[in-house]
Amino acid sequence: MTESRFVHALALGVDPAWRRLAAKERCRGAEELAAALAAGSEMTTFSYSTIGLEPGVDLLLWSLAPSLDALEERAAAVLRSAMGAWLTVRESFLGIIQPSQYVKKPTPQEQSLFSGDRSRYLVVYPFTKSTDWYLQGREARQGIMNEHMRIGHDYPEIRQLLANSFGIDDMDFLVAYETDDLARFGELVRALRGTDSRRSTIRDTPLLVGIHRPIAEIASLLGAR
Repeated sequence: MTESRFVHALALGVDPAWRRLAAKERCRGAEELAAALAAGSEMTTFSYSTIGLEPGVDLLLWSLAPSLDALEERAAAVLRSAMGAWLTVRESFLGIIQPSQYVKKPTPQEQSLFSGDRSRYLVVYPFTKSTDWYLQGREARQGIMNEHMRIGHDYPEIRQLLANSFGIDDMDFLVAYETDDLARFGELVRALRGTDSRRSTIRDTPLLVGIHRPIAEIASLLGAR
């Protein structure tokens, strides 16, 4: 992907009081939420359940849009829905998908996570490097990243995305992985922690893990039946 596209990971928590509403009202709210996510054709949003997996987070919305304005409008529509009145933004990570300065020819593993079939799990987190990292010469940084990428290529079944967050969020990057095998993903993480690139890592939390489910299924799990 050569053009810039904006990506957004929006983690939402449901007020426990919502579950005490009448069943009819819960169902109506869930239907409005689904309609808000389906509206519009210029952007893509996938939904993930985080129920009981992260304190205070029940729903993770993973969106791709041509502009920040479109992401804002989608988030506003979600929060305006009947169920949205019971939702709280717990985490919000923004990034721009752009060509990497370290990758000359991206492999399918490093393409957008918004194409093709969805894997079962999405892992997303903010990432920040140290000042010393950026003050190193280009050659030194490229050598360290080459080692990092070699290890990543040993796990071709795990797709990854690195989006620049400079100037639009508090972190340097938004990092995301798609996988059907979380144990295998854990092996990748352990392998990457033994590389030189780890020395320059300042922040790589909170780490959110979501299970890919249609929004109607997530609403049902939450109590909209």
